[in-house]
Amino acid sequence: MSFQPNPGDEVVINDIAYTIGQHPAAPGLAYAQAGRQGIVYQLIPRNGSIHGAKALKVFFPKFRIPAMVYQSEHMESYSELPGLQVCKRDVLTPERNGALIGKHSDLLYAVLMPWVQGQTWFDVISDQRQLTAEESLKLARALAGTGSAMEQRGLAHCDMSAPNVMIPFFSEVENLGKTSAVELVDVEQMYGSKMDRPDALLAGSPGYAAHRTVHSGLWSPYADRFAGAVIIAEMLSWSDPVIVEKAWGESYFDQHEMQTVSERYYAMRESLEKRWGPKLSELFIRAWESHDLSSCPTFGEWYVALAAVDVHQANVASAAASEEEGANQQEAVNANLNKNSEPASETLNAQNGNNPQTQHSPDQEAVVNRLFLQARALEDEDKPAAALEVYRSLYHFIPHNSAMQMEVEAAIKELDAKLNPKEDTDKPVPVPFYRSKKFMISSAVLIVLLAGGVPTVKILADQAEVKQQEQQEAIRLAEVKAAEEAEAAKAAALKQQEEQEKQKAAEAAKLDAEEKKKLAEAKQKEAEAKKKEEERKALQAKYDKQAKYEAYLVKQEQQKKEAAKKAEQEKYDKQAKYEAYLVWKKENDAKLAKQEADRKAAAEVKRQQQIAQKAALKKKRAQNVVTLIAHYNKTYNAQKGRKIENAESYARDFKNLYNTDAAYFKGVGKVAARMSAINKFLSNTSYTLPNL
Repeated sequence: MSFQPNPGDEVVINDIAYTIGQHPAAPGLAYAQAGRQGIVYQLIPRNGSIHGAKALKVFFPKFRIPAMVYQSEHMESYSELPGLQVCKRDVLTPERNGALIGKHSDLLYAVLMPWVQGQTWFDVISDQRQLTAEESLKLARALAGTGSAMEQRGLAHCDMSAPNVMIPFFSEVENLGKTSAVELVDVEQMYGSKMDRPDALLAGSPGYAAHRTVHSGLWSPYADRFAGAVIIAEMLSWSDPVIVEKAWGESYFDQHEMQTVSERYYAMRESLEKRWGPKLSELFIRAWESHDLSSCPTFGEWYVALAAVDVHQANVASAAASEEEGANQQEAVNANLNKNSEPASETLNAQNGNNPQTQHSPDQEAVVNRLFLQARALEDEDKPAAALEVYRSLYHFIPHNSAMQMEVEAAIKELDAKLNPKEDTDKPVPVPFYRSKKFMISSAVLIVLLAGGVPTVKILADQAEVKQQEQQEAIRLAEVKAAEEAEAAKAAALKQQEEQEKQKAAEAAKLDAEEKKKLAEAKQKEAEAKKKEEERKALQAKYDKQAKYEAYLVKQEQQKKEAAKKAEQEKYDKQAKYEAYLVWKKENDAKLAKQEADRKAAAEVKRQQQIAQKAALKKKRAQNVVTLIAHYNKTYNAQKGRKIENAESYARDFKNLYNTDAAYFKGVGKVAARMSAINKFLSNTSYTLPNL
């Protein structure tokens, strides 16, 4: 029967009872996660807590490999490395778990390992969850540290991708032990010098596989370098909202973009350089442009570069990007406002003769536009008092004689009149005499009369002088009156300004009081939250203490069982060793006897060979003695016959043969005497050889 558990079902593995966990997002369903090689179920110890949860990985038929037992034994030593706690694994075998496998056949060679709490990097990308610069740097350093530790031991994950990188850092369950910020899962394809090559090799995951190796299996000490570089770059860039928005979907890059020039590549490269410095950007470029995995940067290089960066640089770059984005949005608002105010601006330029306006900074323009839009919105919401205050605040930032100043002045007057109606609003405003219609007509007539010619001037000289004096007096009186009116207007303006300042001070005091109230409420909420957190921690500590005690009891019972089992096993092992010793002794005695017989036979053969060699040597030496005597006699006879050349030739033959075994010939008869005579003859041919 296949293994299809429900939440709460009990499973006993290696004498420990577990219950199937319930999926937090789907009540009523078992907490299971499907991968490329199998399905992982959450197991919670019946007498423990969520902190002791285990993961049971049930493989698909293609990946149920007996060698998993050998592989897991070698992996266990790596579980001490940061980020590799899932290497501490137990494999379900027919010998140890026969009853359970007989009940659920697909549990054959399933793996029991620690359950890693938290999200996967895949979840972070899919949810477009933006990180802070501190979080980005912490995750990138953790992954680089894990990769560096693996490389130093000749290891490689061989399927490093977003779904296989867990982030306990974001876990909602408090981690009691010392856990790395990142953890790697799905380590069945791991490369190592003592590992056997898997029968079915994976070609990497989309969005992380180098295009030059995606069609071939990944199983080498360099297999993680490219994928690791992409994930580290993603982690560093995930505090940049621009990168988060540009993400393809389940990974930042689409698989078709890998190691190609694309918009996402340039965006990530620019983000890394601006936020983290050129060194990290160069490492990413090296990986992206690499022709093979071995030429990608090592995790050690990433770790050294990450250790040298400062998170302050990323925060500054983030703030600058936010300001730039705000400025871009404000420019769009300004464009709309300018478009709407073009007719008023054209009219104003026509009136003022296109006089140049004072230029203001972009920040001041942003304030102006923001306040203007806020005031308009308040008017639309029928809040004239609030709109009037915003317009008055806005008035101080508007360029003099601009179209907006005229519009704001009109709005202020309209709202002020609406809020503060006066009885004499219909009374006409007094106009200074020198600006009155009567004064202008009189001045024009005077100019015409003065320009009429000399005869006219002479005729009207006396009258003109009198009128001119009257007009000058009138002008003087008008100027005095205008000055008085100006003084009165100035006093009214000062009074109005004082009222505005008082109103602003009152509003500031009100805002300050509200701010203090909010601050007090925030402190109260913080105190309440702190109290709740302390209560939660106390309760959690109580649960943990109970869980530890229960785990201690289970451990004691298990140790007793293991001790009894170990004693029985030692008894069997001792008997097996004795029987093996008897078999070995019998085989060893037979082996020694055979070796002794072979040694004696070899010695006899060697002795016979030595006898034969001695006999052959004796025979050969006897023949050589006869030959030496013959050579001497030939030399002697040739000398007697006065054939000196022949005598010398025979003498040399004698000497050459003698020297081949001089030590022997020296003790044979008169051979040594003959050799002495031959030497004398060869050195002096006139020497007469004795008859020997």
